Amino acid sequence: MDFNKLFESFSLDNKSEEEVDIYMSRKEAFKKLGSLTKKVAVASLPVAAFTMMPKMAFARAHDVIAVLKFALALERLEYQFYQMAVDAGVVKNKHENVFMAIRDHERIHVELLEATIQSLGGDLTGVPSMFDYTAGGVFPSPFSNYQLFLALAQAFEDTGVRAYKGQAPNLMENDALLKVALQIHAVEARHASQVRRIRGRKGWITEEDYDGIDGFGGTFMAASSAVYAGEKNTTHVGVEVTQVTTVPVMAVREAWDEPLSMEMVLDIVKPFIVS
Repeated sequence: MDFNKLFESFSLDNKSEEEVDIYMSRKEAFKKLGSLTKKVAVASLPVAAFTMMPKMAFARAHDVIAVLKFALALERLEYQFYQMAVDAGVVKNKHENVFMAIRDHERIHVELLEATIQSLGGDLTGVPSMFDYTAGGVFPSPFSNYQLFLALAQAFEDTGVRAYKGQAPNLMENDALLKVALQIHAVEARHASQVRRIRGRKGWITEEDYDGIDGFGGTFMAASSAVYAGEKNTTHVGVEVTQVTTVPVMAVREAWDEPLSMEMVLDIVKPFIVS
């Protein structure tokens, strides 16, 4: 399967007159609904804000649905990973409740994204649903080797955090979607921090992740290097931060999670996708 097909554009230029009319009527309906959706309680946003919306079709709708499908692929990847790990019994007893909770969070994210895509007029066609967590044999026995399971869990969560940050600008035109995406981003960050601490590491990305010892003879670090691409960056908003502070360079690198582009994330997850 060519996962990139998920992100092909479907511009209004290629739509029939009838489809353009539908687009315009939905756009007007969406504008009228604006004052109502702003009154929806934050606590009910995950359900009410999406199910009450008309099928959104403003100018960037195809971009938004592509982003949501992209996010859904990542959430399915994570959910099934944790479900299979729990079923296989690889998770140690003292951490079982942690990973069961993370699994449940990922399942909720999957269900929410699926419902949202459909409520916005999209479908789930082309979103991967089957995965090979050995990546074709690169990571043998992830559900019997607890340390390998933890390493993969960290890589998946770190990828998710950086992926959501990379796609946030594409949701700026819809406050409800952006808010929920950022909420999911925050949860993914907590997952990443928890997995790191179980592994005896800091709760954020450090040089140990991209320059350290991985405990697998360097095999895992070489295969997962793309997860941490760009994390050595010290320039932000055009400022070389190391020149305006006296803190160590490593602290500057650790102070930001760098975003990953959609293409970079696809390169990371493609080896795990079956269909």
